[in-house]
Amino acid sequence: MITAAIVGASGYAGAELIRLLLAHPQVRLGALTSRAEAGADVASVYPNFSGQGLRFVDPDAVDWAAHDVVFFATPHATAMYKVPEVLDAGCRVVDLSADFRLRDAQTFADWYGVEHAAPQLLAEAVYGLPELSDADFAGARLIACAGCYPTAVELAVAPALAAGLVDPQDIIADCKTGLSGAGRGSKVHLTLSEAGDSFSAYGSAGHRHQPEIAQELSRIAGAPAAVYFQPHLVPMIRGIHATVYLRPRQSGVDWQQLYADYYAGAPFVRVREPGAHPATRDVRASNSTHLALRERDGRLVVLSVIDNLVKGASGQAVQCLNRMYGWPEDTGVPAIGPLP
Repeated sequence: MITAAIVGASGYAGAELIRLLLAHPQVRLGALTSRAEAGADVASVYPNFSGQGLRFVDPDAVDWAAHDVVFFATPHATAMYKVPEVLDAGCRVVDLSADFRLRDAQTFADWYGVEHAAPQLLAEAVYGLPELSDADFAGARLIACAGCYPTAVELAVAPALAAGLVDPQDIIADCKTGLSGAGRGSKVHLTLSEAGDSFSAYGSAGHRHQPEIAQELSRIAGAPAAVYFQPHLVPMIRGIHATVYLRPRQSGVDWQQLYADYYAGAPFVRVREPGAHPATRDVRASNSTHLALRERDGRLVVLSVIDNLVKGASGQAVQCLNRMYGWPEDTGVPAIGPLP
């Protein structure tokens, strides 16, 4: 049994971590930090935790050495200031933000508008997308969980790209997300009256997940990958749908078999039947990714759906935790969500 703290526990990703870790047989919850909600009962913010006896605490009052692992569910460019202190206290870290995903400190500064506070840790951080990584999770002190959009896109592309069967310079990722992807903070354009009954693109000049996707797909391809990534906002609470267009290098490939073989040992990836159209409701509240494939008009089209708060954030973080400690990868992580 290990003890886990959550920094930024009052956000949506933090709340999902609480939900998942309460059911994890190997984890005891420790400090649940929130500067804004310090001292408040967790159930006063999230009534689904009524009766659990959980309270938020100020992060400055936490004894990190009393914990085995610390999850950071904080906004981007926040964890990097605190992680060195937590590591020095002997804790392991699973970071859900973008602070340690990019390998190059200047790239981080260019996209996030601030100099990296702990560049010495970038090379050490293990990129947390277990299905696509052969890194040493068991020996890791710091795991940088993959972003939500990158998870959906990278899982859609990896089998074809790793086999050298598609052009790494011709990848288009057309993606849609629900409102929870922007976090719990109040923003006018995300209110029901602004976002409801509407559909819009954003980030057309460049989205912060672009360099992460390009970095990881280049690693998989063993050559520079070029990705045109366009996100959209749709009026639903949770979920990501990515339609990814790839350019095959040869004809006659059995894509269905290729993807099925590639993910044969992955408990959270479902390669759906030919002709399927996966929907975000199929994976709601689960850690699963559903993929479907079709080839037409000179393109391989891959449909990919995930729950942005689970596989795109907290569920993936727990999956990484399981890898860290050598537990079965699906321990405490739901592979099947509720319907309807």
